[in-house]
Amino acid sequence: MRFGAAVLRSYERPFEVEEVVLREGPADDEILVEIAGCGMCRTDLAVRRSAGRSPLPAVLGHEGAGIVVRTGGPDSALSVGDHVVLSFDSCGHCRNCRAAAPAYCDSFASLNLFGGRQQDPPRFTDGAGGALAPRWFGQSSFAEYALVPARNAVRVDPALPVELLGPLGCGFLTGAGAVLNVFGIGPGDTLAVYGAGAVGLASVMAATAAGAFTVAVDRHPERLALAERFGAIPLSAASAGLPDRIRRLTDGGAQYALDTTASAALINDALRALRPTGRLGLVARLHTALPLEPGTLDRGRGISHICEGDAVPGLLIPRLTGLWQAGRFPFDQLIRTYPLADINEAERDCEAGRVVKPVLIPHRRNR
Repeated sequence: MRFGAAVLRSYERPFEVEEVVLREGPADDEILVEIAGCGMCRTDLAVRRSAGRSPLPAVLGHEGAGIVVRTGGPDSALSVGDHVVLSFDSCGHCRNCRAAAPAYCDSFASLNLFGGRQQDPPRFTDGAGGALAPRWFGQSSFAEYALVPARNAVRVDPALPVELLGPLGCGFLTGAGAVLNVFGIGPGDTLAVYGAGAVGLASVMAATAAGAFTVAVDRHPERLALAERFGAIPLSAASAGLPDRIRRLTDGGAQYALDTTASAALINDALRALRPTGRLGLVARLHTALPLEPGTLDRGRGISHICEGDAVPGLLIPRLTGLWQAGRFPFDQLIRTYPLADINEAERDCEAGRVVKPVLIPHRRNR
């Protein structure tokens, strides 16, 4: 099977939309999905900065959504014509997967970060037969089609705009899951969000839907305006005495904080702005040692990393689409769509902060 995909051939070069080849159809537990739209996540773009650790050439993309066009058999539990959102891969049988914590799967790194499943590499090549890296996050959905483990796919209502739903599989899932799953935020709780990008704004929307009082911190006025629209009190990251201001706004300190920036200065500010026993969650990967200032972890304050919002995608994604249908999680207001052919423009806009969440819409030759 031949179809179009955006291939990254070197860390410095732009994406190239070209023909790729899938040499075998779905296995028993797999499905073939016609991609209606795929979000661009900063994890995709971080491959450029991976210092050679990520094999190239590769097809990236891990926020895909579309329509099932082929199944490998009854083990997939899905049918041709189903609308699905694709999320991260997991093994399904390790201790954490069995404990409903697939984001902490023992095989998460190998299944999602180019390790792939053993059968992947020979099945996926470029148009000339050259090897491509194994599936990215079990998807490689910067493409017209994606062959994915059925475990990755969540069936959704076909009345929903499937081309916009892909970011619910990662970025929006992470922000909302941190609020709803990890913190368990409810009416009257207080949250401070550091970084008003896709993950941060999803957490703001989820906190507002849950009835919490939320403060959002960012350095970009336009991002702060979005956070205010979604119910947060906006504060500039450059504000003098930021922890004191947040403590005053939250009557003695926030109960919860979420950092999406990986900035050591903001992480220390976030800890200082917590009330006793408050909790800070980190979602961005730290690439250097994190210096914590004296006193920041006093009085029961805690800090931990959160992966994929601690989500079981099959449970959280329907919850988020339900909130969207009720007008309480307006994630579509963060999205700008681009043809797949304009993937390099989408990347430039994302890196420059001109768009919160780009979504790529494949152009299919038969339409």
